[in-house]
Amino acid sequence: MEVRDKLAILADAAKYDASCASSGAKQTRAGSKLGTTEGMGICHSYTPDGRCVSLLKILLTNFCIYDCQYCVNRVSSDTPRARFTVDEVVSLTIEFYKRNYIEGLFLSSGIIQNSDYTMEQLIAVAKTLRTQQAFGGYIHLKTIPNASPLLLTEAGRWADRLSVNIELPTAGDLLQLAPEKKREQITDAMQGIAETITETKSEEQAGLHPPRFAPAGQSTQMIVGATDSPDADILQTATELYDKHQLRRVYYSAYSPIPHADARLPGKSPPLVREHRLYQADWLMRYYGFDTQELIVSPDRNLSLELDPKLAWALANRQQFPIDVNRAPRELLLRVPGFGVRNVEKMLSVRRHHQLRTEDLRKLRVAWNRARAFVITADHNPALADLDKLDLARRTQPRQRQLLLFEAAESARSGEV
Repeated sequence: MEVRDKLAILADAAKYDASCASSGAKQTRAGSKLGTTEGMGICHSYTPDGRCVSLLKILLTNFCIYDCQYCVNRVSSDTPRARFTVDEVVSLTIEFYKRNYIEGLFLSSGIIQNSDYTMEQLIAVAKTLRTQQAFGGYIHLKTIPNASPLLLTEAGRWADRLSVNIELPTAGDLLQLAPEKKREQITDAMQGIAETITETKSEEQAGLHPPRFAPAGQSTQMIVGATDSPDADILQTATELYDKHQLRRVYYSAYSPIPHADARLPGKSPPLVREHRLYQADWLMRYYGFDTQELIVSPDRNLSLELDPKLAWALANRQQFPIDVNRAPRELLLRVPGFGVRNVEKMLSVRRHHQLRTEDLRKLRVAWNRARAFVITADHNPALADLDKLDLARRTQPRQRQLLLFEAAESARSGEV
């Protein structure tokens, strides 16, 4: 099979994996002659619904010995199969880079022979790029479940980021749809990576020069909507992964129906807004001080699709408002709908010099329509009376409009919700 034909198959097969981002590596490797990890976006990779995820992704092979029911590459699937050699992936990466098509490589694979053999093949690609091609660009390797810890350590030497897919929200979901994969094996691999990252940083802080190990950290992906697990379970799993394994990101990927799927799987994807709400809630947990139980205010244990999680929480906890922007501490200001982290930092800075007025907040570009009913400023706030009105949700909800591509990119970069 020609390389071009392999590329068509294996790039298409990789599009279902959303756990990729070029951010996180701040410095290019010393001595590199080609490529850089700095700057945005790697290339034209799209999810099935058409969103650009700005990263080239390919599989080393889509042959697989596992039979995960939600995966198009499962062993029982009749999808066309292909396999790259290590040299072919290296050549494609370098040639594409020279043509300015890509800025790095995201490499995953189906499992062939066994976990260790597949992991060795992925490592060989990254090592060849680093040692023979002096490639300094971003490399993200997807690690293989149950691979040897020594191989994961080797992978971290050459990759900027490692990831281990948690696959599904709960261990029960995994047992139902992918019984060959074990939650304990996945989390053990994450823990091993986290410990090596910590050891490496400790040695660097002590003035030593240990080998590089995954400087951009580790991430994972969770498929949403393939089972009935509610958002509360999804966010609880994400919280545990962040706390126990120090993940940089958990990516939420809406389930995409695949040909000849198992009858237990839904016939259509969940609404994309659900994926969006999960990302917003994830950001609120990591940077705004919320926890999972606070954000889930609906009896069905799912996030509201109509309201963003912070506004939904504020409406369910009106007794905590209004908040005086000239007196409230940072942690309370972060809970006001329409206030982002950067807004709050600027408010804290400005109010050292004078009392904040409504005009000041507008100049700071807060989402005033959402915030106005929940705050007190130094001047009169005529919207304060709205706080007890039954239609406050309608009054504060932003108008629906089609987002522009660059607005979505800015939101993804900054995380402001």
